[in-house]
Amino acid sequence: MKITVFGAGAWGTALAVSAAGRHEVGLWARDPAQARALVTARENLRYLPGVSLPANLAIRAEPAEEIAAVAGASELAIIATPMAGLRQMLRQLRGHRGPVAWLCKGFEAPMGGDGLLGHEIKAEVAPALRAGILSGPSFAQEVARGQPTALVAASEHEEVRAALVAAFHSETLRVYANDDLAGVEVGGAVKNVLAIATGLCDGLGLGLNARAALITRGLAELTRLGVALGARPETFMGLSGLGDLVLTATGDLSRNRQVGLLLAQGKSAQQATDSLGHVAEGVYCARTVVRRAQHLGVDMPISRAVVALLDGKLKPAEAVSELMGRGPVAEAA
Repeated sequence: MKITVFGAGAWGTALAVSAAGRHEVGLWARDPAQARALVTARENLRYLPGVSLPANLAIRAEPAEEIAAVAGASELAIIATPMAGLRQMLRQLRGHRGPVAWLCKGFEAPMGGDGLLGHEIKAEVAPALRAGILSGPSFAQEVARGQPTALVAASEHEEVRAALVAAFHSETLRVYANDDLAGVEVGGAVKNVLAIATGLCDGLGLGLNARAALITRGLAELTRLGVALGARPETFMGLSGLGDLVLTATGDLSRNRQVGLLLAQGKSAQQATDSLGHVAEGVYCARTVVRRAQHLGVDMPISRAVVALLDGKLKPAEAVSELMGRGPVAEAA
């Protein structure tokens, strides 16, 4: 299979490396200087140091206006940009005849209205495109090193699900198909916000009881919002819900968890994100998560507390007091 991965960050590079042993793969870098560095070092020194690029992995550096032509020569196009770049990429690929999938997780920053999930953006700018998402609990470094991982290929189109399974399923990477695109996307977006809260919890030394409670109640929040957006509740007990939440909330490779740990040290949201040097999607989509929940009448107290922390309206200890001081409710509420 001919595959082009658009975006040479950590996750795009990792999937390109993973698939290169079985397919003809091209990795497109937006910045020509980065492309030259990849070719010279045969390693992504900035985003995925320590992982050698296979000799048969082609590095692409065509101008952005030629993206459609590059994709046209591929059987599968993978968008590996941050959420902020998804709309433009989908617009450029809207005439592509083959399957397209994106890797980014989160809500688009609102532009005068509600921030949108990936499939909602696609419905606006490329409604005829056969597309979906590859998601699930995964750190780029572990996938690139061939450590066991399970992902979810989600799309309303069977052709897209089948293409993603054929492209990436291997001895070390299992890919499960799912047609609940909304559920998979909500899980991938909201877990980033909840991981910030869990990092804060651990950074404050609140204990393992508190961490377990936070993850479990966070899953309840995530499920409520997902169902309100049209998802199936059982999706959130799978890889893209519970699985991705546990990984991102507890794994030290998680950038969103690191933000929470830094907030616990008294750093501002800006200081925390600046020190990471990489995108932490939970910081950018937390307000959108809460805004959409409010519009739908969905209660998300943990996510609200994260937004208040990021906005500097609450200090870490105050956020804990606010959450613990809420009145009693039934667990199913």
